[in-house]
Amino acid sequence: MAETAAATDTGRRVYVDKQSPGAYRALTATAEAVRDVAAEAGLDRALVELLNVRVSQLNACAYCLSLHTRAALRAGETAQRLGVLPAWRDTELFTPRERAALALAEATTHPADADAQTTAYAQARAVLSDDELSAVIWVAITMNAFNRVSVMSKHPVRGAAPLGTA
Repeated sequence: MAETAAATDTGRRVYVDKQSPGAYRALTATAEAVRDVAAEAGLDRALVELLNVRVSQLNACAYCLSLHTRAALRAGETAQRLGVLPAWRDTELFTPRERAALALAEATTHPADADAQTTAYAQARAVLSDDELSAVIWVAITMNAFNRVSVMSKHPVRGAAPLGTA
């Protein structure tokens, strides 16, 4: 199957963000508005980045994973929690509020699973305010959009300087 996909790939991908800069600027403006909404709702930067990483994991977006893992670490997230994030349900490392936000972000990323979506929404309603719930959904929606841009463009992941260096 991978050979078939590779055989039909015509080579260089169009970077849709560069090809259609107006649309990308609009997406970036949306992300900035969502960042403000999240902050106003009381979601700290570390939680927002945790959600960005989890959504990017689900979408297998290497570029966004690289970018947001580093951002999460800068925001104070720990390497341990990031390392176990794919199995967050099986640890005691996440608070009930974080667990609700993670489940809601996953349900937003995979909306076709109606039962999981209903369960996640109900759990989120129990521990998140209306503003927090809305902000989590918007964070996931926006991250999903950026994931699609990077995955379809095949943005490369390059080595980066260690944290704390320029």
